[in-house]
Parts: sequence; structure tokens; C-alpha cells
Amino acid sequence: MAELPITSSPTREAIFAAYEAQADTGFRSHLGASLIGKDCERALWFDFRWTTRARHPGRLLRLFETGQREEARLVRNLRSIGATVLEVDPDTGRQIRVEAHGGHFGGSLDGIALGLPEAPKTWHVLEFKTHSAKSFHELAAKGVRLSKPQHFAQTQTYMHLTGLTRAMYLAVCKDTDDLYVERIEHDPVYAQGLLDKAQRVIFANQPAPRISEDPAWYQCRLCDHAAVCHGQTAAEVNCRTCLHAAPVEGGWHCTLHQRPITEVDQRAGCGQHLYLPALVPGEQVDAGDGWVEYLFGEGLRWRDTGFDKLAGVSVHVGAVAGGEGAACA
Repeated sequence: MAELPITSSPTREAIFAAYEAQADTGFRSHLGASLIGKDCERALWFDFRWTTRARHPGRLLRLFETGQREEARLVRNLRSIGATVLEVDPDTGRQIRVEAHGGHFGGSLDGIALGLPEAPKTWHVLEFKTHSAKSFHELAAKGVRLSKPQHFAQTQTYMHLTGLTRAMYLAVCKDTDDLYVERIEHDPVYAQGLLDKAQRVIFANQPAPRISEDPAWYQCRLCDHAAVCHGQTAAEVNCRTCLHAAPVEGGWHCTLHQRPITEVDQRAGCGQHLYLPALVPGEQVDAGDGWVEYLFGEGLRWRDTGFDKLAGVSVHVGAVAGGEGAACA
């Protein structure tokens, strides 16, 4: 029997809309170990600097939730075969966390386990993932390092920062419920390279060069930051996109107000926000007390002023880059 097409339903659309309404910005307080394996350091800098708000359709958000719910099931599966699994830190009752670079880099482990059949006396970092059938088949054929380099980097980071030497990667095929299991050995040289990469990204005042100057390049097309990276739209307005803010040990500091910036304040920004020059697709030509002026192609100028930007003028940054207009003083 042929499959019936999905018809429009007010209930279906309302459920997905509720997911979208409840979704967060995607802005993490730290640069995540789950991201550090990205090829493009520029994209990582945009992640850390909160340049692009996450906007996912409700169906995809629900799919993310399905992946998260699978974690508890895998913990039960491992315990059912006699393994000892710690999915939370016994001292805090929360997920086991690792940090580096003053708390600006790190992540939360899915758990650690002892008594696994392959090596019962060795503690393992646990990493759980769900895959489509196509992704699962590629994983089974090539292994984690080649088919999912970001996942491989994540496990290496967790081993390096916990001091454990083995990880177990458990993958679930969402189409068939089959499992793929791979033990991964700690590679200290590779892992230290990831920490060095994170340090470069975190403490840089400007991003690395683009991985391609062509917005149609496949890695650019698939990147959430493509429009900001290629100067087609303005970055989000918050403290992390402001030239006055800087990461310091244990948090962020505002050089204008000379005080630490809480995470709540970072998200809100303030009326004195001025974009980091690297986020403006033009040449800086002048600056004064509370403003910076940029020159774009065809002699167009745009003056970045804090209070006006919060009122909506920042939308012109992308328009200027495209030659459509300018917000000038």
C-alpha cells in the first residue's frame, strides 16, 4: 500500500510551533567540546561570540529531543549487561562536566562506565549519538574518526580532560534501532591540539580567515553563520559581539563599564554596544566617543552607534554590504 502524504493539520503545526516558541537562542556560555572538531575555526569563533541566533523548525527541534531521550535508554541497556554507569557526578548530582581555558571551553559527558565486556577493568568515557540510516551505515563502514570527526574530537577532549584513556561510542540507528559500538583510544597529541585550537578561538579579537570566499561552497552553504560570515546580514547585538567585551578567567569583562558581565547581561547587551570591527563587512575609517564609522563599496558609509543600533538601525549593516543603502551619521 502506498504511503499517504502528510496533510496539513492545525494540531501538527501547533505542536511544532510550540517547540519553536520554547526554543532557546543556542548561545552557550562556553565553546563546546561537541563543536571543537569543526574544520572552520572562523565558524567556531562565531559560535563563541554569539553572532547568530539558532533558528530551527519545530520538527527538527523535536528530533533533537528524541536523541536526548535515547541517552537514558542506553544507560539502562549498559546496566542491564552488568556495567557500572555514572551519568551524573556523585558530588553534585549533575552531569559530569569538564572545563579548560578559564571555564570558556568544555562540555558535559553522557557518562562514564566500568565493567564493559570489551575491557571490564577500564573506566570509559561514554558518548551516545543517534543517526539516520545513511549516517549509521557510513559510521559502520568508516568508523567514528573518519565518518564523524566532530564526535571523535568530542570524545578525545573528554578523555583528555578527565584523565581517562578509553571512550565507548554508542550509536543508535533511528530507522532500525540497530546499535554501533566502538572503543576509542585517547590520542594525547591530537587532544592537546584541540585544546590549543580552542584557546586560539576564545581569546582572538577577530575570526580566522574564511574556509572559502565563495558563499556557495558546500561547507558555507551548510553553516549557520554563512550570512554573517559573508557580510550578507548583521550579527546579533549582545555583549559578545561588542568591541568592549573580552573573555577573562572565569567570565567576561566590559572595558567600557569596567566591570564583570553576567551571562544575563551578556545576552541583553547595552546601549553602548559597538560591533567588533571584524563583524562589519566594511573598512573602518573613523571613530569617536561611542561610535565607529565604516566605508563600504561605492563610497557608502555607515556609522555604528550604540543607542541607534538597539532601536533597529543595525539592520542596515547587511544592506550596506549588499549595496542597498546605508545608515550614516
